[in-house]
Amino acid sequence: MKLWQKNSNVKKEIEQFTVGRDPEFDMQLAAFDVLGSLAHTRMLEQVGLLEKEDLDALQQEMKAIYHRIVAGDFEIESGVEDVHSQVELELTRKLGEAGKKIHSGRSRNDQVLVDLKLYLRHELQQVVQEVKALFDVLQEQSERHKDRLLPGYTHLQVAMPSSFGLWFGAYAESLVDDVLLLQAAYKITDKNPLGSAAGYGSSFPLNRQLTTDLLGFGTLNYNVVYAQMGRGKTERVVSTAMASVAATLARMSMDLCLYMSQNFAFVSLPDNLTTGSSIMPHKKNPDVFEIMRGKCNKMQALPTEISMLLVNLPSGYHRELQLLKESLFPAITELKECLHMMTFMLPQLQVRDQIMEEDKYKYAFSVDAVNAEVLVGMPFRDAYKVVGERIEAGTFTVPETVTHTHEGSIGNLCNKEIASRMDQAIEGFHFERAEKALQELVK
Repeated sequence: MKLWQKNSNVKKEIEQFTVGRDPEFDMQLAAFDVLGSLAHTRMLEQVGLLEKEDLDALQQEMKAIYHRIVAGDFEIESGVEDVHSQVELELTRKLGEAGKKIHSGRSRNDQVLVDLKLYLRHELQQVVQEVKALFDVLQEQSERHKDRLLPGYTHLQVAMPSSFGLWFGAYAESLVDDVLLLQAAYKITDKNPLGSAAGYGSSFPLNRQLTTDLLGFGTLNYNVVYAQMGRGKTERVVSTAMASVAATLARMSMDLCLYMSQNFAFVSLPDNLTTGSSIMPHKKNPDVFEIMRGKCNKMQALPTEISMLLVNLPSGYHRELQLLKESLFPAITELKECLHMMTFMLPQLQVRDQIMEEDKYKYAFSVDAVNAEVLVGMPFRDAYKVVGERIEAGTFTVPETVTHTHEGSIGNLCNKEIASRMDQAIEGFHFERAEKALQELVK
């Protein structure tokens, strides 16, 4: 069954090539397709295009299909092109003519669009939840290890004293900015395209604000042409926000791979969280962080991959847009898995103490020595020269204490302030609006 089927048959080779992996990814859209139809049919009845008796029957049957999907008891039959066709086929089998009426006032174009918007909105919420869980672990580790010093590096050369509190806290604050990008992606996603039909609207007197409210969208894509142009743009914006999260994870993974090496030996993991070598019995490899680094580096290429699919497309719908799902959907799953795995691994890190007492790190305290001279009245440039001469003469001694008190430094991590920024960022999504609306639709 195909929603566009006429009286002629398309050759099998053409059908297989053009459909591709769409049925596979449509299964991830199935629940959202039913949600869209629940809202659309209520709107059709409100504007006089559907009888109340038909609406009641359709609503009841679509809610049953929705619950089957959630329970994993739904499939797209062989010979049925997509999830939209499968749902309409089941409704027509059960309800006859009423099932054929659900497509009035829309096209597969805006049906797919609303499915994607609902799916991406849901997935972004899950990504944010995973980010918040990792953020909480990073903040906890930052507080736990705030007094354990760690060498800081510039140009991969020992530079100044840092701390594990500072290091963990840095990645926590990075996630705050990542969430702000996710929020921007969510707000662009959170616009209702339903009613744009094939991209040029409908002669039916549709009530687009009603479906917007029923589906819990923040607003509409008002211009129907732009609603269709949003296909691809939405995916690209979402992928850009995802790439930002992935960049944070990849960089942290790289740090951890370095810190676990014997040359650094700042942290270690229990044996059961590492892998070994087939010939070297001493090996404890950080494979989890290496795989995570690789996956997250791939994700950072995703916005470019999506952009290349869109680069020479004019306005309107084009069939290659379906290929976006093949790139984006698996990446969303992998990002959530990476976030979850990092959240699992970090509390089990074993942090080494008294690292900075090793002689090879003593010059990391040179800036503190310079600043100590400045604090007792010596001009900075003179203090810099004096300390440099001590280093050259081999008479430099490490200051007895390291006192950094300004905001965001070793002695003043500002974790509470960073946590407040994260809370504010998450509040800006207004997840509760969408959750409440969709719960009302299916109850």
